[in-house]
Amino acid sequence: MSTATEDKHSAALDAAESGATQHVTFRLRIRRFNPEQAAEPVWVDYELSMDPKEKLLDALHKVKWEIDGTLTFRRSCAHGICGSDAMRINGKNRLACKTLIKDVLGKPKNGVYKPITVEPIKGLTVLKDLVVDMDPFFQAFRDVMPFLVAKGNEPTRERKQSIEDRARFDDTTKCILCAACTSSCPVFWNDGQYFGPAAIVNAHRFIFDSRDDAGEQRLEILNEKDGVWRCRTTFNCTDACPRGIQVTQAIQEVKRALITRRI
Repeated sequence: MSTATEDKHSAALDAAESGATQHVTFRLRIRRFNPEQAAEPVWVDYELSMDPKEKLLDALHKVKWEIDGTLTFRRSCAHGICGSDAMRINGKNRLACKTLIKDVLGKPKNGVYKPITVEPIKGLTVLKDLVVDMDPFFQAFRDVMPFLVAKGNEPTRERKQSIEDRARFDDTTKCILCAACTSSCPVFWNDGQYFGPAAIVNAHRFIFDSRDDAGEQRLEILNEKDGVWRCRTTFNCTDACPRGIQVTQAIQEVKRALITRRI
């Protein structure tokens, strides 16, 4: 039989689903790291009372603004566009601004919820708390030439493209460079030299663009030892993408283009 406390928490979640406002109390367990104070990270718990329909980013703001101003994390638009607040929430890569508290809270046991865990994305050096060094990630992005290369004279009008040609690479235009896919990849965890899914996705976007003339050059870049052949097809990247990009499929299409040399 449910206890009164469990009924109260269940009612709170039911209220969240229905649109009513009712707070629940839970713990936010954050992996904290300050290199100026300690050599190893530590887990710190914060007790919060919030509307479960709020975003996890709101919970982080509450900790920083009301409890501990030293907490450090990245965020900008708060609407899933900038990609700056990617982090591991309950062990999975997510955007804090797109994750509702109620979706990661789980069911209470004896009236108590398990803590929601938050830690930095893996595979990149942690600078402080939830902030990682993104330089290697962006270097891989730059290395695949993520821009249109068109030869010949400057056109007198826009370069037109058919609907079918545009659809060929439509999915990979959605990337917001949050690094959620790359930092979910076991190969990248073990070897930071691997280009990673995000770089390959952004190469795909231009390799299959009918207006571009540098597809072969990009394929050669991705044919190197740290390129596309390092992918082990675990689908972690596809599962982690907050934009729903079929990352693994894009990687396989690049592999196929390398084998057939048909773009």
